[in-house]
Amino acid sequence: MTSFLKEVVHYIQEEELDIENLTFILPSKRAGTFLKNILSQSIGNTIFAPEILSIEEFVEQLSELKYASNTELLFEFYKVYRTLTPEDQQETFDQFSKWGQLLLQDFNEIDRYLIAPEHIFEYLKSIKELNHWSLSEQQTPYIKNYLAFWNRLKHYYTLFKETLIVSKKGYQGLVYREAVNGIETYIASNPNKQHVFIGFNALNKAEERIIQNLLEHNLARIYWDIDQTFLNNPNHDAGLFIRQHLKDWPYFKHNKVQWIGDNYSSQKNIQTIAIPRNIGQVKYIGELLNTLPMADLKKTAVVLGDETLLMPLLNSIPNRVDTINITMGLPLKSVPLASLFDAIFKIQKNHTNELYYKDVAAILSHSFIQSVLTQDDINYSSQITNYIQSNNIVNISVEKLISLAAAKEDVVRLLFKSWQNDPEEALKNCAQLILTLKAQLDIEKSKHLLALEYLYRFNQIFNELQRYNTKYKLISNSTTLYYLYKELLSSETLDFQGEPLQGLQIMGMLESRVLDFETVIISSVNEGILPAGKTTNSFIPFDVKLENGLPTYKEKDAVYTYHFYRLLQRAKNVYIIYNTEPDVLNGGEKSRFITQLQIENIHDITHSIVVPKVEVAQKSPIIIKKTASVSERLQQIATNGFSPSSLTNYIRNPIDFYYQKVLKVQSFEDVEETVAANTLGSVIHQTLEDFYVPYKGQFLTEASLKHMKTLIKDTVTLHFKALYKEGDMTKGKNLIILEVAKRYVSNFITKEMETLKAGHQIKIIDLEKDLNVKVDIPELDFPVHLRGSVDRIDEFDGTLRIIDYKSGKVSQGQVEIVEWEDISLDYTKYSKSFQVLAYAYMLNETETLTHPIEAGIISFKNLQGDYFLKFGKKPSARSQNKEQQISSETLEAFYLELKKLILEIMNPEIDFIEKDVSH
Repeated sequence: MTSFLKEVVHYIQEEELDIENLTFILPSKRAGTFLKNILSQSIGNTIFAPEILSIEEFVEQLSELKYASNTELLFEFYKVYRTLTPEDQQETFDQFSKWGQLLLQDFNEIDRYLIAPEHIFEYLKSIKELNHWSLSEQQTPYIKNYLAFWNRLKHYYTLFKETLIVSKKGYQGLVYREAVNGIETYIASNPNKQHVFIGFNALNKAEERIIQNLLEHNLARIYWDIDQTFLNNPNHDAGLFIRQHLKDWPYFKHNKVQWIGDNYSSQKNIQTIAIPRNIGQVKYIGELLNTLPMADLKKTAVVLGDETLLMPLLNSIPNRVDTINITMGLPLKSVPLASLFDAIFKIQKNHTNELYYKDVAAILSHSFIQSVLTQDDINYSSQITNYIQSNNIVNISVEKLISLAAAKEDVVRLLFKSWQNDPEEALKNCAQLILTLKAQLDIEKSKHLLALEYLYRFNQIFNELQRYNTKYKLISNSTTLYYLYKELLSSETLDFQGEPLQGLQIMGMLESRVLDFETVIISSVNEGILPAGKTTNSFIPFDVKLENGLPTYKEKDAVYTYHFYRLLQRAKNVYIIYNTEPDVLNGGEKSRFITQLQIENIHDITHSIVVPKVEVAQKSPIIIKKTASVSERLQQIATNGFSPSSLTNYIRNPIDFYYQKVLKVQSFEDVEETVAANTLGSVIHQTLEDFYVPYKGQFLTEASLKHMKTLIKDTVTLHFKALYKEGDMTKGKNLIILEVAKRYVSNFITKEMETLKAGHQIKIIDLEKDLNVKVDIPELDFPVHLRGSVDRIDEFDGTLRIIDYKSGKVSQGQVEIVEWEDISLDYTKYSKSFQVLAYAYMLNETETLTHPIEAGIISFKNLQGDYFLKFGKKPSARSQNKEQQISSETLEAFYLELKKLILEIMNPEIDFIEKDVSH
């Protein structure tokens, strides 16, 4: 393959032009690097290198203006805006910046396309006057101000332009317009200077005027890189601009076009690969590079349609690829330090001295902060986080944070103290934080070279913001500061260093201009990415753009069409990769470019769908053998006593029992932002205990229950504060749950009162009674105990009741059984029955009971009818008959199931086998 640049150099040599006195002008700096390399290889004798410029550098020379940054232009434009806008109609810089940036883009387009500004602004003003929404002759002040704004646009433009020219700087469009104004002077000063324009396609009017002027004075040559397939097809967008140039430029009426090639039709291996998700694309590229011969990698380019995939791609490149050249920079907004400053700005946005714990945790857990909050092997970051979790704190004050890390007070203040919405304070704080981080990283400098580079670049950004703030004094609050910080950050990149002409080339679509590769891999070829599709970031309506020859989305799409097809022109192997999962934010369905390739039918295209290798994992249950140490631990548990809940936990899933009881592994306790179910249950239990303890051994009376009702609010709130610690109960879901707890207790006491009114008697025997009994199991040579705490024991009309409170919903069917063996097998249906029978068994073993016994549950979510849900034994599932009194036969049958279950747990031959509890 002979590249386009080689063809141009070869042709110039054949023409015997004096290369060292030529000025080469290309679409990008990168193309200039490749051209310089080709010239060095093609020229046999020693010469001075010719001048090689990008089009932007050349235009800058012509205009004698320097390009200003977007942020600087915004500040300068605001000064102009304030000069020309009546004081009562002026917006703050913060408000202005939201639309000012958009207007700057329109100024840029107007100048690049040499539109008469008076004409277009008058046109816009007239449209707004026609379109304004009030038909009444008497216009409101709001409408007058609105129309006055459009009337002032031309004055904004004129003064802004004059101000910039005086200061010798400009936005891109202004630089181009001034270059056009200066072309005659340039030609007069350089009557013999020859210019060579290479590889251009879409030119704005200013570029067209400059090039045509030089061509007409015989001071330039232009070499197009276009294939006849695209040029001869009037509907093919890849040739749209060059067809227009050849038709409209007077130069081509008398001069031959250089060149129209015929490379696209040559045989190519083109493959389209459909892959789900972005990460799937970069992983596939890594595998593809692994299969290419090493020699081919030097002639290979990976072109990223979506440039945010750079980091995942670098992590996916195989080790055998030893040399890489990355044209695009790594966006600074993608480096880890950016997320730290985002988190800090987020805290400052609504700083009230009380900080939300998740915002605090986001900063404390950041990798850059962990090291600076560690001293003498104490990690204060973890210490603060643990305190927040253990005390259930949702909002924490800055003073409290400082007290928890007194040794690191200076760092904590930098991270969390309020900036008082003062940009000066904010900039000072951020600069000091960077210095603090740098001092920590300098300790082990060799390990943190990349992190130090990040800090250096962020320091530059904050210095730039400080410079703007000092010069313009327009940053009035931290919100505006954050907007400008994001604006600067979005345009900054961390540039890679490497040998630009060696190894695998990784680039964006625009960096590929004029360059040719034998193997091309293009990713993210999806609608919305390639091409970018319709975007209307402009104050100028579509029809006005058409009227004035400004580019619309059609022209922008055609630019990408040209770049895409130009990459294919001389390539032999092309891999076009697209995402099969349409995403509103990250691109839609496969690109129209792929469909177009299919319809053209010039090449045989191989289509494939690639999906990750996912083996169907036969989920095998976890099996834990009962080793000697496990058996020893089980004996300890048995001797101390099994609780009914631990036994039902075993029934539910033996592995959970193993983790919680044998290994003593507790689940992670996160901060409860809203009250958890177990906290709600505990509050109700403790409240009722407080209410009923004074009446132990007594019969309840309506008067005593009425007195309890007066205590509900204070008692429930007290217990919530004790359990929920420093959590906030004054608003949101927590306040609702607090009220629910009060309602549950109130409804229960009301039910008790109704029961007394109906003529029943309730005598409180005991509350929260701790029980611990020995279970006689002759097969085991060590003692086994069963222990637990019964919520309430009372006497109801002479019948002893064993009651378990539940804050969740329980139905009557959940405390009834048919077959005894089911009670130790099915957790979902019979765990409630197992628990109440365990309490009855323990109580019977502890005391000689003379009364009839009933055991059951009071569900605070189901206080309907007979709210005491009694255990019952039924002869069959459909039978209405049930034995609800707990007899000695009932307890004997339960004992046999209990014994069987404990023997299974203790049996060293029976492993702990995981159960599927996902249903």
